[in-house]
Amino acid sequence: MTKRTWNPKKRKRLRTHGYRRRMKSKGGRKVLKARRAKGRKQLAVKPRHVKKVNWNS
Repeated sequence: MTKRTWNPKKRKRLRTHGYRRRMKSKGGRKVLKARRAKGRKQLAVKPRHVKKVNWNS
């Protein structure tokens, strides 16, 4: 049997697709700009029920 391809991790999801990560790079800011222009309600992944996110680690 093969390994599952989707192993959800809340912290990993935030660090990869979160707002702060998007704001870091020029391309990420472009993504947010496009989502705003399109009228998306949610610009990036929201931190839902994550204990404490240490953005420095």
